[in-house]
Amino acid sequence: MANCRRDPESEPESVFPHEVGLFTDSYSEKSRFCFCGHVLNITQNFGSRLGVAAGVWDSALSLCNYFESQNVDFRGKKVIELGAGTGIVGILAALQGGDVTITDLPVALEQIKGNVQANVPAGGRAQVCALSWGIDQHVFPGDYDIVLGADIVYMEPTFPLLLGTLQHLCGHHGTIYLASR
Repeated sequence: MANCRRDPESEPESVFPHEVGLFTDSYSEKSRFCFCGHVLNITQNFGSRLGVAAGVWDSALSLCNYFESQNVDFRGKKVIELGAGTGIVGILAALQGGDVTITDLPVALEQIKGNVQANVPAGGRAQVCALSWGIDQHVFPGDYDIVLGADIVYMEPTFPLLLGTLQHLCGHHGTIYLASR
């Protein structure tokens, strides 16, 4: 498992924007989703602070639907989700038996932790960690069975960083599931 305890003062800068001024007012919205027999209660905290990490994107829902329709087996698998936003995809993988690390930039971690607490029973195998692609992926092991990402390929300058991160995280026999519009 990755060590998620890091000194925020030593966090490297990321190429991702920390604030995207898409919303002028902050508000929360609670939504319910059902996949693989699990009801997921997901809080989305909209506002300029979280920007694109605030909401549940269509590709995340499509990926969850895919896991359900294809009976993807997460039991006993070491899983990591990149750019999780709300964490819905990683939460579903944890509820389906995966040992899951859910990652995003530090600004999104509070929202993800709240959603994990609301959906993954105590003792569940889901942890939340900061990960900036191309910068600190080496803090994480390179042997994940499954790497997940929904709507994470939208800023072309980040593509080489994402590719390097995927190459590091995915073991020789690993599987990467990416969903994008």
